Amino acid sequence: MAKSERKINPEDDLGFGPQPVIKNQPLMNKDGSPNVRRVGLPFFNTANNYHTLITMSWRKFWLLVITCYLLVNIIFAFIYMSFGPNGLDGTSGNTTFNHFMDSFFFSAQTMSTVGYGHISPKGMGTNSVAALESMMGLLAFALATGLLYGRFSRPSAQIVYSKNILVAPYMGTGRGIMFRLANLRRNMLIDLEIEIIFSYNETVDGKTTRRFYPLEVERSKVSVLTLNWTVVHPLDENSPMIDMSKEDMIKSEAGFAILLRAFDDTFSQTVHSRTQYQGHEIIWGAKFKPVFDRDEMGRIVLDLSKISDYDMFELEKVGEAVG
Repeated sequence: MAKSERKINPEDDLGFGPQPVIKNQPLMNKDGSPNVRRVGLPFFNTANNYHTLITMSWRKFWLLVITCYLLVNIIFAFIYMSFGPNGLDGTSGNTTFNHFMDSFFFSAQTMSTVGYGHISPKGMGTNSVAALESMMGLLAFALATGLLYGRFSRPSAQIVYSKNILVAPYMGTGRGIMFRLANLRRNMLIDLEIEIIFSYNETVDGKTTRRFYPLEVERSKVSVLTLNWTVVHPLDENSPMIDMSKEDMIKSEAGFAILLRAFDDTFSQTVHSRTQYQGHEIIWGAKFKPVFDRDEMGRIVLDLSKISDYDMFELEKVGEAVG
């Protein structure tokens, strides 16, 4: 692999510095988050916990909410049971399990302030616990409401990217590195701007460092994203990959960090989307299939399920050096 003579801009390192990629661990995950494991943080870090609850997946969020809800009600059910079978008035359970279920559902009614009236606390101790639980329930539901609002109101871009990045024919006789993207939502994204940072490991004097290069693209900005956008980096004499082959890409742990900025017309705010591709995700000698068609009325139909579809295309010396 020939060494590129292009000047390296230290500001293009994405905050990782010269740290090399090893064991096929990319600097950035597919969802755009940094592939860094943090340790040494305090467990009760309220700012970090709030951010985690806002940004975690919906599946994990609901699993956490349901688990906490059940756990708290189970704890209070055992507390009510500790006052004996006469601690709750109106229970009909004759066995320990039935008494536990009566206590559990009374706890759920108390926490949500529903209070159907069938079961009621009896005595100072049980009433005190019920009063404490009702206060905790009000605070917990207020917190859950705030988290739900924060998750729904947080502006974000839902961009779907092609699964692979292709080396495809470009401008007749040329070749280009390209991938596709599209908006998953029905909202309007305007003033889109994309940036691609190419990086790979390079060993100099026995020391492996990470090299970063911003890639020039055929079109870095679009006014409105209505269909799909095929982003192309021409493989010409100005490309840092001009002398790299498929084997070079894989051996050097090459990667492409994709940074997208756009203005969301719905929220009137700038949104961001990030992803990455690795060297083994490059398909050499392929062309994307059309992703849209027209219906019987002549209206354009965009099929997002085809965003990653491609056909193999014969390129000269496929798998050898690009240049």
